[in-house]
Amino acid sequence: MGQQAHGNSSLACVSQFGGGALDRFAGVLQDFTDLHRFLIHQFPIFLLDALAEAEKCALGCRYYAENGERLLADEDVQTNASRSFVRYQPLGPILAVMPWNFPFWQVFRFAAPALAAGNTGLLKHAPNVPQCALAIADVLHRAGFPEGAFQTLLIEADQVDALLHDDRIVAATLTGSQRAGRSVASASGSQMKKTVLELGGSDPFIVMPSADFEEAVTMAVKARVINNGQSCIAAKRFIVADGIYPEFEQRFVDRMKALKVGDPIAADTEVGPLATEKIRDELHDQVQRAVAAGGRLLTGGRKIGGPGFYYEPTVLVDVPRSSPVSREEFFGPVAMLFRARDAEEAIELANDSPYGLGSSVWTHDASEQAKFEEGIDAGQVFVNATVASDPRLPFGGVKGSGYGRELGVWGIREFVNIKTVWCK
Repeated sequence: MGQQAHGNSSLACVSQFGGGALDRFAGVLQDFTDLHRFLIHQFPIFLLDALAEAEKCALGCRYYAENGERLLADEDVQTNASRSFVRYQPLGPILAVMPWNFPFWQVFRFAAPALAAGNTGLLKHAPNVPQCALAIADVLHRAGFPEGAFQTLLIEADQVDALLHDDRIVAATLTGSQRAGRSVASASGSQMKKTVLELGGSDPFIVMPSADFEEAVTMAVKARVINNGQSCIAAKRFIVADGIYPEFEQRFVDRMKALKVGDPIAADTEVGPLATEKIRDELHDQVQRAVAAGGRLLTGGRKIGGPGFYYEPTVLVDVPRSSPVSREEFFGPVAMLFRARDAEEAIELANDSPYGLGSSVWTHDASEQAKFEEGIDAGQVFVNATVASDPRLPFGGVKGSGYGRELGVWGIREFVNIKTVWCK
């Protein structure tokens, strides 16, 4: 079990995290790249995506190395005391339960701010990426973190509950399904332990008449098939204004049909296999239920035979909003299209979901932009861009997408004691 904290104050730990650690993280980046090349043969991920993920991890680490001291500095507050201020101090061992789809970045969204704040980390990674889990602990240790500051636990999911009942663990974070989130939240709540949860999304991608149409179509396809459609912040519901809907539907379907499905090692492949047979079977079941509810297939809807768990890029229309399947997250290359009369109905459709993680809005009308920024019930609204995480900005959702935030100042302050100090 990890030590209580690898420093008594957050600022001391930031100092250790920064400085020469920046050079060491450049070496970490190379380690990630080499491991990703090896894992491509076991795990369906594109080489360019693997390199981008490694670079993002380095960016996140450098952000907290360079800014952690400022983000955790004492904050003076004017009161009737001679001096009063807020101090940020580490909590101790934090359990992180993480998924497989971005096996490094998902972990570092938690680990970089948590370790910078002086906490220790315990990682329970997905069972299909043990090499990633072990590599993360190894490179952090070699980068200079003290023994026990971060440990990987090769355990099964049914062992997590016992860890959450261990008094030495003070808090937990999870990225995963709603079912897993409820389990971790329930066990942690019974022990009065704080949690941060990111539980997926069914992100809307809204296109209005003033949008750059060609760019919107191009990015819509990319946003749906990122990581072969296996991303929490991938666009999944496409809401298009009536006036441009027919052309959008045709262009979108044509481009989904034209996507090259194949080996992720091949340079011209645009959609690779899904991670497991179970994921593909569940995705196919969702498509079949959508059709049974009244939806229509414009392309795709079938498993692809041969080695690997491939699924055809698929477009569904006319799926009734009242059907249960319309409110589910599709974790694969399946898109649902909807049409809206105006911005108000687009917002209504966007919010008609149990999820609230991200959203992408395409319009050059300033008044519409303001409506979407204010009206969409999600943790993130991206205007004329696709949803992405950024170390400088908070990442997280509302409703069934979870609670709490990772990244930015908000992420580094999730797992600290925010202490009031008042001096007479």
